[in-house]
Amino acid sequence: MAHSKRPIIKARWQNDTWHWRSAPSCSGFDIPSCREAQKGERDAMNILGSNRSKMKQWYAKKSNSQFRFSRFSLSVLALLFSFLFLLYLFSSSSSSFTSSTAFSTYDSRQCNSRILDLGERFLFYAPHSGFNNQLSEFKNAILMAGILNRTLVVPPILDHHAVALGSCPKFRVLDPREIRFSVWEHMLELLRNGRYVSMADIVDISSLASYSSIKAIDFRTFAYLWCGVDLESVCSNEYNLKQCGRLLAGLDGNVDKCLHAVDEDCRTTVWTYKNGEVDVALDVFQPNEQLKKKKNVSYVRRRRDVYRALGPDSKAELAAVLSFGSLFTAPYKGSELYIDIHEVSGDQRISSLIKSIEYLPFVPEILSAGKEYIDKIIKAPFLCAQLRLLDGQFKNHWKATFLALKQKLDSILQNANEQPIRIFVMTDLPESNWTGSYLGDLVSDSNRFKLFFLKEHDELVVRASEKVMAVGHGWRLASSAFGPDRIREMKKKCAAEKLPDILLYIEETVCSCASLGFIGTAGSTIAESIELMSKYGVCSGFLLWWIEHTVINYKAAFGCKYTYSFMFKTYFTQFFCIMLLQMDCLGD
Repeated sequence: MAHSKRPIIKARWQNDTWHWRSAPSCSGFDIPSCREAQKGERDAMNILGSNRSKMKQWYAKKSNSQFRFSRFSLSVLALLFSFLFLLYLFSSSSSSFTSSTAFSTYDSRQCNSRILDLGERFLFYAPHSGFNNQLSEFKNAILMAGILNRTLVVPPILDHHAVALGSCPKFRVLDPREIRFSVWEHMLELLRNGRYVSMADIVDISSLASYSSIKAIDFRTFAYLWCGVDLESVCSNEYNLKQCGRLLAGLDGNVDKCLHAVDEDCRTTVWTYKNGEVDVALDVFQPNEQLKKKKNVSYVRRRRDVYRALGPDSKAELAAVLSFGSLFTAPYKGSELYIDIHEVSGDQRISSLIKSIEYLPFVPEILSAGKEYIDKIIKAPFLCAQLRLLDGQFKNHWKATFLALKQKLDSILQNANEQPIRIFVMTDLPESNWTGSYLGDLVSDSNRFKLFFLKEHDELVVRASEKVMAVGHGWRLASSAFGPDRIREMKKKCAAEKLPDILLYIEETVCSCASLGFIGTAGSTIAESIELMSKYGVCSGFLLWWIEHTVINYKAAFGCKYTYSFMFKTYFTQFFCIMLLQMDCLGD
């Protein structure tokens, strides 16, 4: 019987691996013995195959364990390195910060020795919202500083609505601590970005010099004293001043002899002063039942005498810094939202101060720019229209706003001796969007109306802005501890100063001098400011100035004959015109 030949596989170990080859067949051999040999080789092969599988598993486990060990080792090394690096940064920044400021890492509630050594007591507050709201708060801050005999920290002008209070009538306002810290952060941002403009750079407070008890310090000086670091270092981002901002905001509580943070706001308190009332009496304005249920409001508003609460014999009196939140107030439902100090009995000094701060004029550089625009651009009697149309509640009242302007113009047209009627427009509506509105209609009717308006980049505005920065009224409030040398160093390290946006202030000046009248947007604080400027006669002292410049200009151009003719067409009295013209034209 023939037998088929089947190869026999043999294996040998060489170079860390098994090598396989075929064994000779049993052809030509003693079949039983050959098959016995083949069976032995197959058994050996099975054993070797089994060992090979086990060795592969062993090598796989070995390589996996080595890989896991390597990955674990690298992770440990990375974590160790990161820890050491962070420890280095922490120790270096901590040592430098501690060496330059009293706010050590061990006691963040420690007051700076610089501010304590001065022996002065300061009043800080947190302005917010638009410029006219900030100006209103500034006046209230002057009043509070006068009553409490503290040095007022004069703030910069914040970006429009960079910080918002909320709504006092709805009892939905930002917590005093939060608003103080937000304002602190924004003030430092203005400083670093070269956009810092002090309130004293825009508003003339020189009239307050007659009050010996009214003292003021620029915020930049105060920050230098409060934090204990050079402000030029702040501008180069060498220090993070969040910690001293937290302290000033009262986020970590009050500190004996250092800080008293006033956490009473318009939801709970109406500040008064010597008005003959019982202290801590209930205010007439309280949250109604609907508001209590709908918003879960449980506040109770009480009228408190600020002098009794925060003056002598109070804990606040001992603190170097008294830190208010918002100082905004407004009449509301027979009361005031936060501060109700209008008439004072028995304190002539404060009564006089209240009258003095009712109107604070812009600095001369701004007033002069407004008057120059009237003299050189408008050149005749004009109407001013302040039209706030885009933000807040005003965007829903276009019809009423334009109707008031139309009615005023109709009245002027009936009595006008000459046309076109000149109208100075200040509005937040871009000129490109006037088409289709009443403003567009006025522009189209050029036979009867001539419109004037200013832009931020107009040469007159830019020149006035440069003058404001060159004079630097705010720096005059810097203390001897922060003199001219430090100011120069800070300007080098901080971003290049950008020209302030003073367009609004020039516009308000121009509007307050409108001899044909003023139409403002109902409810706008800008309109209220313009009406106040008109009430206090911003242009009354400007009257002779305007006549004098007009006489000189027209005499130079046309001679006295034509100057007489022009002047009698204005709204000024013939008597003053004749007197000035005769004095000026005697030699002609």
